[in-house]
Amino acid sequence: MGQLSPRQVALLAALAVGAVAAGTLVLCSWWSPGFPIWHLAFSILIIFFAAFGAFSFGIDRFINSRIKVLYRTVHDLKRTRKDPERLDPKGDVIGQVSAEVSAWSTERMTEIKELREREKFRREFIGNLAHELKTPIFNIQGYILTLLEGGLEDDNVNRDFLNRASNGVDRLMKLVEDLDLITKLESGVMDLRIARMDLSELVTETIENLEIPSKEKNVKLVNGLGPALPVLADRNRLTQVFTNLFNNAINYGSDGGTCTVRSYPLDDQVLVEVSDDGIGISKEHLPRLFERFYRVGKSRARNEGGSGLGLAIVKHIVEAHGGTITVKSTEGEGTTFSFTLRRAV
Repeated sequence: MGQLSPRQVALLAALAVGAVAAGTLVLCSWWSPGFPIWHLAFSILIIFFAAFGAFSFGIDRFINSRIKVLYRTVHDLKRTRKDPERLDPKGDVIGQVSAEVSAWSTERMTEIKELREREKFRREFIGNLAHELKTPIFNIQGYILTLLEGGLEDDNVNRDFLNRASNGVDRLMKLVEDLDLITKLESGVMDLRIARMDLSELVTETIENLEIPSKEKNVKLVNGLGPALPVLADRNRLTQVFTNLFNNAINYGSDGGTCTVRSYPLDDQVLVEVSDDGIGISKEHLPRLFERFYRVGKSRARNEGGSGLGLAIVKHIVEAHGGTITVKSTEGEGTTFSFTLRRAV
């Protein structure tokens, strides 16, 4: 049997009262044989309708003064524009309110879960930021204290320590600049200067600019795009994308390894792949690879010069161009970053 509506409850209660009244009147008619039958039937009908009206009014008042408080609270929290003035006593009010509360509870649990995840991410971000800032600040502090304690008069120490302190300041500035850039990209306040450009030419220039660090790490950068590949993009921002991806391959590539850029046509877009044969990344790290300051285990010790924001910046720049970026990697075999750009006609 389904949930009874308020009107059905009032009807059943009125029938019960009417039955009791009818039994009482029948007994009275037995004691008074001259009591007219139509008076008996009329009295039973009056009692039934009076009971039905009283029960309907009472239940309706109870629902609208008690249950509707909860109903309105749920709807207010759901930010609905308008609620009904009165609940319909003909329908399944209890079931309706129960469904509303259940749906509201599910939504709140989902929101609480999302807030907890955001809080966890915020704590991790603050911890990582503090770690990234601490290293250069402590280094700079140590160099300055050494100079103040007498090293400034030592010609064999003063210039060397000043250069090291200057390098620490440069690293801090790079970190602040990257934070400012990623904040602007996330908030959408940075305007991209989209124009027709040759992607192959840009990759060649980026490889030439990274010639010294690539030779130091013995990693070869290869442009496999062909003679010309016209795309619609912001040249400066796209240079940052390839610079960060190439630096990633240089820092984590194998000795004598190769990093190659390839492209594949994809309707009105072009799919660009940057592949290396370096140390690779285990599967459990891939979902979080584009998070700010996220580092993969032992890689923290290898790449002390980076800000930890490179891949996060790459992701936001690609998405700001309307594209998507993914990563595939096998530990010990290398990594491939793939992203899309709009092709120029």
